[in-house]
Amino acid sequence: MIDTLVQWDKELFLFLNGLGTETWDGFWLFITDKLSSIPLYAALLFFTYRYLGFKRTLIVLLFVGLLITATDQLANFFKYGVARLRPCHDEEVNMLARLVKKSCGGKFGYFSAHAANSMALASFFTVMLKPNLKKIGFFLFLWASLVAYSRIYIGVHFPLDVITGSFIGILFGWLFAKLSIFAFQKFGT
Repeated sequence: MIDTLVQWDKELFLFLNGLGTETWDGFWLFITDKLSSIPLYAALLFFTYRYLGFKRTLIVLLFVGLLITATDQLANFFKYGVARLRPCHDEEVNMLARLVKKSCGGKFGYFSAHAANSMALASFFTVMLKPNLKKIGFFLFLWASLVAYSRIYIGVHFPLDVITGSFIGILFGWLFAKLSIFAFQKFGT
């Protein structure tokens, strides 16, 4: 059963990755670049301060730091624990895949930290800011979905790597947002 699922994952990867063209490569490289998210996160910091105030913004920043650390470290734990090769290191698919980046990262790729981190932040800020910004969740999850898909497009992750990372990110983002709200109540901010 697992072998069949892995084979379907490889076939889906080759299909999705094969849809790419040089015309769109620059766009997807921009989306996957961590620095491209800086304006979005600066806007989230602004809205957090505007709607939650200074003390709560400090708490949010603390929990965002803990959130990213948790998702990143869990991704590293799984990458080395599961030891699933990235597409560029998998002999079954590497000659058929389009590797858009100059390098594909480390040897192992299960699960995608990019997908986990972007979905975690989308989930976290949706919970934190939704009472004030009704449509923020749609925009944040759209951006996070683009980041997650970019990992397949550029050839560094299989779809299951991205799906798992996305699921874990959403779960952790929700959990850390609830912990932040608890901290607000506990410390009377």
